[in-house]
Amino acid sequence: MSTAPANLVEMKGVRLSLGGKVVLQDVNFTLPAGGVLVVMGLSGCGKSTLLGILLGLLKPDAGAVLFKNEDLTRFGRSKLNLARACMGVVFQNAALISSISVRDNVKLPLEELSQKSPSEIDAVAAQKLTLVDLEEAADKLPAELSGGMQKRAGLARALALDPELVLFDEPSAGLDPINSKLIDDLILRLRDEQKVTSIVVTHEMESAFALATQMVFLHEGKILLQGTPDEFRETSEPIISDFLSAFKATESGKEAHADP
Repeated sequence: MSTAPANLVEMKGVRLSLGGKVVLQDVNFTLPAGGVLVVMGLSGCGKSTLLGILLGLLKPDAGAVLFKNEDLTRFGRSKLNLARACMGVVFQNAALISSISVRDNVKLPLEELSQKSPSEIDAVAAQKLTLVDLEEAADKLPAELSGGMQKRAGLARALALDPELVLFDEPSAGLDPINSKLIDDLILRLRDEQKVTSIVVTHEMESAFALATQMVFLHEGKILLQGTPDEFRETSEPIISDFLSAFKATESGKEAHADP
């Protein structure tokens, strides 16, 4: 009798060059099922590239990318598409189709990749929109939504197929603190109530420490540290310490200028 893998996702010795430049080098990390891995680092360090490799959009020059103990780099197109059906993606700009309603955006993955009937698809779309508190916006076009609502609609679409893994690319980018917290709360609900495994690329340190069960810090294509939030707070690695100190200084400045 087979057992579920302890780690849903693993990268082993992943290396990738683009245009003659090494983007990722000897990348190794593990993510247990049900965990939230936050990927941090300075701009251009390879964070979004990491997501592209996990989705099979980019093939590494070396190394293995394991999803449920199977190496995605060895998959053909049809098997890779089956694996992608187990993943959801929330893009930085939401990436909704502007000419169709929010409901129809959520229905797209179900129409293309599931065998559900139209009535079943309608029911799932309604359920996912309710999950992200957008049931009243179902008939609106994406342009009629605020930035935060668009992100939530993108999340509803990413959840349409009940994925085991959800990838978030800067989910709070450009949002005000209230909408950022709404997105964070939704990710935590998915983790705690539905046991969804997530990988979150973010520059927002408050979100990072609120969400993460594990953290990875990328620098010049290499992982300097993978650990728990507490291990990151206590690290003596100078680059990471400076990065977190800058965040703490920013937060202190916000508090100093807050209204009494």
